[in-house]
Amino acid sequence: MILHELIDYGTLRVIWWLLLGVLLIGFAVMDGFDLGVGMLLPFAGKTDMERRIVINTIGPVWEGNQVWLILGGGAIFAAWPPLYAVSFSGFYLAMFAILAALILRPVGFKYRSKREGPRWRRNWDWALFVGGFVPALIFGVAVGNVLQGVPFRLGSDLRIFYDGSFFGLLNPFALLCGLLSVAMLAMHGANWLVLKSSGAVAARARVFARIAALATIGLYALGGLALWLFVDGYRITSVIDPSGPSNPLAKTVENSAGGWFANYAAHPWMLLAPALGFVGALLVLLGLRSGREIGTLLFSKLSIFGIISSVGLSMFPFILPSTVQPGASLTVWDASSSHLTLFIMLFVTVIFLPLIAAYTAWAYKLLWGKVDEDDINGGGHAY
Repeated sequence: MILHELIDYGTLRVIWWLLLGVLLIGFAVMDGFDLGVGMLLPFAGKTDMERRIVINTIGPVWEGNQVWLILGGGAIFAAWPPLYAVSFSGFYLAMFAILAALILRPVGFKYRSKREGPRWRRNWDWALFVGGFVPALIFGVAVGNVLQGVPFRLGSDLRIFYDGSFFGLLNPFALLCGLLSVAMLAMHGANWLVLKSSGAVAARARVFARIAALATIGLYALGGLALWLFVDGYRITSVIDPSGPSNPLAKTVENSAGGWFANYAAHPWMLLAPALGFVGALLVLLGLRSGREIGTLLFSKLSIFGIISSVGLSMFPFILPSTVQPGASLTVWDASSSHLTLFIMLFVTVIFLPLIAAYTAWAYKLLWGKVDEDDINGGGHAY
């Protein structure tokens, strides 16, 4: 027996669908509070010292947190090549905007304190705001478009044609999802500031965390209602072989009103995901009232986990539907790399993902504690 045949092809596809979800949630949980802190920087800190405190709560960890973004992009490229081809070409301008915004973060961190002038530093503070707000918004807009379907088609030779435009991505439902993403990550960033700062900065962060938690609950409920009323789901109408060849055109698909809720009716346990999205945000509100700083951060992570998981579970087995050629929609069963490729990647992931998690945990333990004015004045490496 060849080693990779120890796990059948269909099972490997589901494993990599789950791992992709883990990596995307890992990015939202780990780098999400960095983006949230960036969004809150001009508002949580009123003086230069307070803003330096805000920046230094994430200064030592933001670079390491971006590993999850790289891992997620790498997993899409290697495990789901058609998904990578469609999303990174069709969303090219959106991806460019995200990268441009993300580039502002290291530049802002490094250059902000190079000069003493208040105007210089204020401009970089707003650059860091853009570096947090724009990616959070566009990632949410991307999810909204994925739920609606993307205007791409496949030729008989499986060549990809994208018929959409950048401004077509900015439709009302997608913008609603973008605002939900902003609120969710702002809540997460505010909870991080509550944990890592004190005094006036922490007090303002508590206020922002409450507002963002309420906004997350309201926007998530509104998004679910809009998904039910205005967004058609998709349904496979032909027989699917989970271990069959990666050919999206070998199936038939039709639009289905309320189709993204069919999985919840068939598998009620999946309702746990949206429930966690709401419960996590509600627990954030309770945790802020009781002063449980670690708890509120964990609760916001729980909310993020539930919200993102609900998208994946609603769409399964679809990973990128097509609006112009439904039969070309990409699914877990027909858009993956080969059996051998998925097995080798899984073997490597089982070795290195725990190492990354262990190193990350060690780094956070080493950097544990609040950032205050003494750390800024006495730290030679403070931003």
